[in-house]
Amino acid sequence: MAVVAVRMESLLGPLVNGEQFRHGYSNVGAHSRQPVVAAHTGCSDSDSEDDVEGPTEDLVQGWKRFTGAEHHGCAHYKRGCKIRAPCCNEVFDCRHCHNDAKSVNEKDDTQRHEIDRRLVEKVICSLCDHEQDVQQVCENCGVCMGEYFCSKCKFFDDDTSKRQFHCDKCGICRIGGRDNFFHCDRCGCCYSVELRERHTCVEKSMHQDCAICMEYLFDSLMDITVLPCGHTLHLECLQEMYKHYQYNCPLCNKSVCDMSSVWKEIDLEIASIQMPENQSRMVWILCNDCGAKNEVRYHVVGQKCGTCPSYNTRLTESPASRTPS
Repeated sequence: MAVVAVRMESLLGPLVNGEQFRHGYSNVGAHSRQPVVAAHTGCSDSDSEDDVEGPTEDLVQGWKRFTGAEHHGCAHYKRGCKIRAPCCNEVFDCRHCHNDAKSVNEKDDTQRHEIDRRLVEKVICSLCDHEQDVQQVCENCGVCMGEYFCSKCKFFDDDTSKRQFHCDKCGICRIGGRDNFFHCDRCGCCYSVELRERHTCVEKSMHQDCAICMEYLFDSLMDITVLPCGHTLHLECLQEMYKHYQYNCPLCNKSVCDMSSVWKEIDLEIASIQMPENQSRMVWILCNDCGAKNEVRYHVVGQKCGTCPSYNTRLTESPASRTPS
């Protein structure tokens, strides 16, 4: 069995870094230059429908001269203001800075909490320290506190290279450019236009935790990929699966990329290994890829589906063995 295991690793190993791996990624839309799922900016939804007039070029340039475009804001965002947290009345650069201090790094369990982004009402201009209602242009010194500003989300960011946009159906701001994404009502999220006619819809597929790291996907700041089966994972988590030679969706067990070349290699491997007569028997299997049940001859390397070429199968009971209810 050890020899067989080593041989199987040699078959699956090339998928990690080879062309087949990239082809598999292309199939799920995650290896293109555009992300497959529009990432969340970290802002929140709001009932406000007011639009604030954009800043003039003079105000934008004035802010950059005063602060230095690369040196303001925090580790999460470039922005010209801070927020007053309504929960603890303290001032932070952004909601992530608040949550890091008050939840992640807070040693007293009774004091741990996260900010309710929708309740933020006050911002403090980073240039003149004037505290005011949430708005794009400081009412005191007139500088722009965020080249991208969403009045619905109360969100500021000077790094417009992210191509932020607000999706009314998602209820939050996302990045990647509005023209590059569409909102799938059934999946409940913005997906790349490349997947408009060729992704498998799963009801509210984004409104769940990543099956690997258990982080909620819908407003995650990490890149997300859509598998051929329609389920979603963090791209980084999927890459970690590949490193450990795991090629099945953790939710439905279907193959997450094109495995046809591996199935052909396993065909050759089985043809070269003869099973002892005392282990030759027929077994029932269920194919994780096509869902078919078949009775096949058992082999130590694997059982091939009798309906499709897949070896992504598992032993199951015979249909005749089921007791009628």
